Amino acid sequence: MYIKAFRLVQTYDNSLEYAKCFLYLCNKRMDSAAMRVDEELTPTIPGRWGEEVFPLLSWFRLDKVRNANVMVVGCGALGNEVLKNLALFGVEHLVIVDFDTIELSNLTRSILFTPEDAAEGRPKAIVAAERLRKINPAIQVLPIVGDIAHDVGLGLLRRMDVVVACVDNRWARYCLNRLCMRMNRPWVDGGIDGLEGTARVFVPGKNCYACGLGPEALKDLSFRLSCASVIRRNIREGRMPTTPVVASIIGAVEAQEAIKLLHPEELARGELTSLCGKMYYYEGQHLASRIVDFSAYDDDCPVHERWEPIEKIESLTTGLRVDDALARLSERFGGEPVELCLRDFRFVDYLVDREDDRRYVVSRPDYAVERFVEESPVLRYKPFHSFYQHEFGSIDMRFPYPELTLKEIGVTGCDVVPVRVGKAIRYVELGDELDYSIYLSTNTRAS
Repeated sequence: MYIKAFRLVQTYDNSLEYAKCFLYLCNKRMDSAAMRVDEELTPTIPGRWGEEVFPLLSWFRLDKVRNANVMVVGCGALGNEVLKNLALFGVEHLVIVDFDTIELSNLTRSILFTPEDAAEGRPKAIVAAERLRKINPAIQVLPIVGDIAHDVGLGLLRRMDVVVACVDNRWARYCLNRLCMRMNRPWVDGGIDGLEGTARVFVPGKNCYACGLGPEALKDLSFRLSCASVIRRNIREGRMPTTPVVASIIGAVEAQEAIKLLHPEELARGELTSLCGKMYYYEGQHLASRIVDFSAYDDDCPVHERWEPIEKIESLTTGLRVDDALARLSERFGGEPVELCLRDFRFVDYLVDREDDRRYVVSRPDYAVERFVEESPVLRYKPFHSFYQHEFGSIDMRFPYPELTLKEIGVTGCDVVPVRVGKAIRYVELGDELDYSIYLSTNTRAS
């Protein structure tokens, strides 16, 4: 429009200077108008995230959501959706647990990851934490690159208000259920496959994941494939494991149930209804969904044991030698002999070849032995079942390797360890050597 005006004036007045002047004034006017539009359209960011929106929900308590500590285990397709939703909801204290790295196959269902992340093989937990901080800068995110089965201390988990599982195998769910039972923490489970998905809620004392496992599931319990392995297997069979739509739906239900669990009074009054004791099922191929009863709780189930009371000893860290740690524990309990009980793993000092009785020094927890064998140039060609392990299930002053540290025998930071004192079991929490507390809300459930 302004170019046409320039030519018209130049032709009419035959004055190039006049035309330039006219065009200059037009541009100045346009710039001023654009500045006014920019000022009018620039959003006014509220003082705190969501405070102008979520309080409009009659049951929503923004202070509870902000001050809650929420752990999300698994950062694949489901984890991406759950984390995104929790961040948008205004949860300001998140812990992310995932041992895997980003691959190209993750990108079709993971909104928080980019091709650059996949090219560099970056850890999922680290990248997700970075992206969440960009969504809501007020968020405190603690990423843990590790396995929920043995890399997350119970001292951290017991400070969670709710845990959300976005894992892809029964073993991870079983381990998480066991940990939450010990620390009396509710957890939300989700699973997706093809165009189907499910969501459930487990609350200690009401229902239990382990109690609902049938014989076939128990047989298959220790079989685990990573997300990448599942995807590669399905690609070979000519199908993809899931879709971004199913991940979005189940992830949204999981996040919604987690938010509900942060409102126990509203649940008790019937203003909200939880999926505890039920299962939400979604089937996308024919667009069907339903809620079915799915409750199992056996009073004799050994997974239900609750570890309480818990005594915290700040000076007890994983960097201590075994003999030093035992001495400090003995001093704490009046000079009585003490014994560390290794409940979920064993310490393996060596392997023995079944054929020739040759010993191979391992000196690590049992969950790390298989990798040790795979990486050994001598042992990697032998089947794993050709060895048997020499192991310890408890540690006392007779332990032959007192110079090893607690970390070297398999104890993780901020963990809770059972200690036998006489005939009694005491539960001791290690000190916060990793400074987890700086990421957490002080409004914690842990005593």
